[in-house]
Amino acid sequence: MEDGKTVAGDPFGGGAPDKSIKTFVLRAGRMTDGQRRALEELGPRLCLPFDAKKLLDYAAAFGNDRPVVAEIGFGMGRATWQIAQEHPETNYLGMEVHTPGVGKLLAELGERGIGNVRILHHDAVEALERVIPPCSLAGFHIFYPDPWPKKRHHKRRLLRPGIVELLVSRLRTGGYLYFVTDIEEYGEWTLELLSRTPGLRNRYEGFAPRQEWRPETKFESKAAVAGRGVWEVLFEKV
Repeated sequence: MEDGKTVAGDPFGGGAPDKSIKTFVLRAGRMTDGQRRALEELGPRLCLPFDAKKLLDYAAAFGNDRPVVAEIGFGMGRATWQIAQEHPETNYLGMEVHTPGVGKLLAELGERGIGNVRILHHDAVEALERVIPPCSLAGFHIFYPDPWPKKRHHKRRLLRPGIVELLVSRLRTGGYLYFVTDIEEYGEWTLELLSRTPGLRNRYEGFAPRQEWRPETKFESKAAVAGRGVWEVLFEKV
């Protein structure tokens, strides 16, 4: 990286995350009455406050010392609550900026009595930098992030060198990073990027097979109807 520009021949660049470049776009979305009610009634208990001067205390947030897996950008939260319901031995921390999705997930958690999920309604990159303790997470789930397909927008991708290094720094030894996309180029990009990242090891030779415990997301269902494939990448911290 030279003067903030990608070095010729290196599609990834490098360096610390540029805070002025967002990995998401806040899209307008109508809140349903149920989502709004869930935010009002369950938000104070299940949404964790963001305090840039204080690291999260998982034991206080969840009421136990079980391992914590973070999901970045859970959308409407269908896969989030399904995984959490099937794995009560693990705590799940969802990070999402879109308010309707937060409200939807809260409503599902309340309706189904799922108690091992907490939410950070905040920019995940800033949360990782400010409130997630180093070497504390058992895993990351990144399912169908915005691929930013145009080359000039690749700098907005969630998985780029500075952010990947940040993710690795928040994983404990043996913790995993599980990435799924329906865009083949983004899958290849991510596989190469993670393969080049110190401290990570691929659990498979190339792309990973579908993990049986991962439910199909709503976005994945639409992608299948459209005839798009799935590319999965699973690395662990060594």
